[in-house]
Amino acid sequence: MRIVRDVAAVRAAVRDGGRVGLVPTMGAFHEGHLSLIRAARASCDLVVVWLFVNPTQFNEASDLVNYPRDEDRDAALAAECGADILFAPPVEEVYPDGFATTVTVGGIADVLEGAHRPGHFAGVATVVAKMLNMVGPDVAFFGAKDAQQVAAVRRMVADLDLPVAVEVLPIVREPDGLAMSSRNVRLDADDRRRALALSRGLAAARDAAAAGQADASALAGIVADELAKEDLAAEYVAVLDPDTFTPVTTVDRPALIALAARVGPVRLIDNLEVHP
Repeated sequence: MRIVRDVAAVRAAVRDGGRVGLVPTMGAFHEGHLSLIRAARASCDLVVVWLFVNPTQFNEASDLVNYPRDEDRDAALAAECGADILFAPPVEEVYPDGFATTVTVGGIADVLEGAHRPGHFAGVATVVAKMLNMVGPDVAFFGAKDAQQVAAVRRMVADLDLPVAVEVLPIVREPDGLAMSSRNVRLDADDRRRALALSRGLAAARDAAAAGQADASALAGIVADELAKEDLAAEYVAVLDPDTFTPVTTVDRPALIALAARVGPVRLIDNLEVHP
């Protein structure tokens, strides 16, 4: 596996590479990231892993400073999973002096994470647009944990006629149900235990929907009640159309329950699809 740092090098590396798969990451790899790399390896001729901690999508300076970084470990894991190229540009390669362009996505990006983290999705959309233009992949692989990000990226790709397929893989969870996240390493033992309320609440709402509960507010209340058992308060619990992220009042078709909650020093998100 090669490590490249600049746009010219990555473009030269992927030229005539056949079907190119791109796995966007901010590093601190866990099994969720690795599942994306393996999926890319299984379906593409050349696999590029993007590793860049994007400063423009962080709303809290402390979150950016404390975000875990270990490029050597990440490179070794990416190579084990079959990556051909690790594209790890410095900040000045992505945002050179004089950079003045921002990509924004309306609608989907204005609610939930967009409302609670102003400017977050402008940072995401801009860096993803740049990344896709830098690498020129045939397909980009994303994880379903960042469901709103995936929906915003799909909207941007469609609106800008970008020639890339977006492939989404399921959330990878710990054996006890906690959604894997690079930020989980910042949870102490007690907060790690309390964080399980997120997945427990979503699972309880899913089971209630399957048993016939169709009222969206009642399903959201089930999640909130589970969080309250661990003295956690959600920033939001929303029942949504999974494609448009518009709220639904009745679950009479597949819907997505998405939530965000702060557990100790860490802000976690999770989601689960529910069916009537």
